[in-house]
Amino acid sequence: MDNIKIIVASDSIGETAELVARAGVSQFNPKQCKHEFLRYPYIESFENVDEVIQVAKDTNAIIVYTLIKPEIKKYMISKVNEHALKSVDIMGPLMELLSNSIEETPYYEPGMVHRLDDAYFKKIDAIEFAVKYDDGKDPKGLPKADIVLLGISRTSKTPLCMYLANRGIKAINIPLVPEVEVPKELYEIDKHKIFGLTINPLQLIEIRKRRLDKFHRIPSNIEYAGDARILEEFDFADKIIRRLGCKTIDVTQRAIEDTALIIIKTLGCDK
Repeated sequence: MDNIKIIVASDSIGETAELVARAGVSQFNPKQCKHEFLRYPYIESFENVDEVIQVAKDTNAIIVYTLIKPEIKKYMISKVNEHALKSVDIMGPLMELLSNSIEETPYYEPGMVHRLDDAYFKKIDAIEFAVKYDDGKDPKGLPKADIVLLGISRTSKTPLCMYLANRGIKAINIPLVPEVEVPKELYEIDKHKIFGLTINPLQLIEIRKRRLDKFHRIPSNIEYAGDARILEEFDFADKIIRRLGCKTIDVTQRAIEDTALIIIKTLGCDK
C-alpha cells in the first residue's frame, strides 16, 4: 500500500504534534501502516497555512497540528473544512476544557513548553554530560553522575543514557569488555546509583548479527557475534556486577522508556 503522509504543522517547532502522531502510528503493524512525516514548523501566517493545505491536497495527507494563535488556528480549520481534508487538532480540545474549567484565558503564546527555565538548562547540561562521558571515555565523570549504567555491547546503554538525559538526569555508561579493566572509580561510588544491564544471550546474538549484516563485507560469524565470545562477555559482566552488588535490569524485549522508568522509580526521581 502507499505511504500514509502525515503533515506535522505547528507555530512552534512541532515536537508535541510529531510525538503524538508517532505514538498513534506505533499502534499499527508497520507493514500495513507505512508512513512519512512532513514537518512544517513555525506556522506564523495565513500564507504558511495555505502551503500546508496545498501539500495536503496534493498528497492526500493527514494534517496533525498544534496551533496556539487563535487567528491562525481559525484559518486552518476553515481551510481544512473548505477542502474536506483529514486533520487532528492536538492542543485545541484540551485548551478549551482547561479554559472552561479554570475560567482563565490562555497565554496564546507558541513554544511555552520550551521556555528557558531551570529544567531546560538541567536537561541541556545532562545531554552534554552524556555525550562527553559516553562509552566510559573518562572515568572522572563517575562521581558526578546521577546514574551509572554497566553492560556488554548492544544492551542499549547509550540510547538509555540519552533518554535519561532528556529527563535532566546525568547518566554515564561503562562498557564491560573482558580485555579492558573497569575503572577503579566504579568501586568508590554509591552502588545504589549503578545499574547492570543484562539481556537474553540468544537475542543478543541476533542483534549483533543484524548489526554486522549492515556492513555487507563483514561476515556475521566473526567473533563479535559468536556464541563463545558472547558467553565470555556474559561471564565477565556477571562477575563485575556481582562484585559491585548493584541492581540489574533485564532489557530483553524491553523498550528504552520502560527501562528508564524502572531506574527513575528506583532512585525516586519521579517524585
